Amino acid sequence: MPASQKTKKKIAISKEDVVEWYMNDVLDGKGPMNVHLFAKNHGITEDEFYQLFGSLVAIENHFFELIFDKTKETIQRSKPYQDYSAREKLLGFYFTFFGNLTSNRSFVLHLLKPYRLENLRKLKGLHKKFTAYVNELDFEKVDLKYHKLNKAKDMAINEAAWLQLLSVMRFWYKDESPGFEKTDIFIEKLLTASFDLMNTRPMKSVTDLGKFIFKEMNPVS
Repeated sequence: MPASQKTKKKIAISKEDVVEWYMNDVLDGKGPMNVHLFAKNHGITEDEFYQLFGSLVAIENHFFELIFDKTKETIQRSKPYQDYSAREKLLGFYFTFFGNLTSNRSFVLHLLKPYRLENLRKLKGLHKKFTAYVNELDFEKVDLKYHKLNKAKDMAINEAAWLQLLSVMRFWYKDESPGFEKTDIFIEKLLTASFDLMNTRPMKSVTDLGKFIFKEMNPVS
């Protein structure tokens, strides 16, 4: 084939590449106004972009899924992880997940600001992955003997865990303590109270959690 008829070999791009480009554009104050400009600025065609994402907002949604995938991969590479209890596994997930969020805090704050329902819709993919992960954990659950009741109970546990994750994200979003140490404390107290409630030993840990939340929500001036 004559050289003039040869087509250039395209370099394959991944979703991760596109997310990284988008993050850098946003943080450098060069956020694209539309897909055309974004694709042009990064040397790809609109068709190539749409093979990976349906919109710029879809990039933002996928970012949180990537954070989840990175978190799960990291904790599962840990040798002791398989021997952890459900509480220890979830605690490890939380600390690793929020460590990854903190590494990208400027971008996360941009995505979630203001912290309202319309922006929380960007967590739809994360919600699906996280509840599936929680469902994999070996919680000690009371067998209700009826399949439909057990299924409903499992769904309730998964959604309760999701609401807990959202509550920690909101706390972390507003946390200004050094190293986000207050978020770490909140995670430990929240999970301790939650698991004690499941095991019908709630009073001390729930009271402890309540005191901590009250103190942080009502600081002494």
